[in-house]
Amino acid sequence: MYIVHVFVHVKDAHIEAFKRESAANATASRRESGVVRFDVLQSSADPTRFVLVEVYRDVEASLAHKETVHYATWRDAVAPMMASPRTNEKYVNVDPTDAHWV
Repeated sequence: MYIVHVFVHVKDAHIEAFKRESAANATASRRESGVVRFDVLQSSADPTRFVLVEVYRDVEASLAHKETVHYATWRDAVAPMMASPRTNEKYVNVDPTDAHWV
């Protein structure tokens, strides 16, 4: 699996709008065949901080997601809502049965 954590800092005035746009994107993303999970998390300590947890079957599914209309709609809608540019970290799943991890 291929996992992406997207970190977003939203301007105070746009928190609710960001949540609406992100919920719509997450709902549509979950319908993609290559998406295993797509969550939008809001910090309990700082409500302007969000993490999108995107779990794909593989890198190709992640790339396909970026070609969807709902992703482009989300990207363009939330860009002016951000207090700073979003960042991300990419991960791969560790298989506990893999001999290298035993």
